[in-house]
Amino acid sequence: MAAEKLTKGRLIQILVLMTVLIAAFTWRTVSYETHEQKSELAKECDLTVEPCLFDKDASGVLVTLSQKQPKAEAPLTVVIDNMSAKPTAIVEGVSMNMGTVPVIFEQKEDKWVGSFTVPACKHETMVWAIKITEGSSNITANFTVKK
Repeated sequence: MAAEKLTKGRLIQILVLMTVLIAAFTWRTVSYETHEQKSELAKECDLTVEPCLFDKDASGVLVTLSQKQPKAEAPLTVVIDNMSAKPTAIVEGVSMNMGTVPVIFEQKEDKWVGSFTVPACKHETMVWAIKITEGSSNITANFTVKK
């Protein structure tokens, strides 16, 4: 059986199978869509307009950007109120991919205060998103930075 001669019928079977597999691969590649999972605490919120209040468990988490008119390449501070464990956070560009900026948190009284600096963009204004994680909870809020 290992040394069978390639017959016309066997060649047709191989070609039909290859055609079906290539068609399935092409269809799957063309019709593929990425589904970004939204966090339960992700909502449209602009920290440059007002503080954001997120419902978490039985309490609300308040996220505030200390600077009302944040500037690029200047130190920025985010304050998180009513979060028990130390959060981790990164800042990512929304308007343009500028990489990720880590946020360093330290506890002051009953709040978590995070410091970071965003780089300057070639555009006059740029929208950034801060993604805060505490345990399995994720919070995302946007803010706009001017040059």
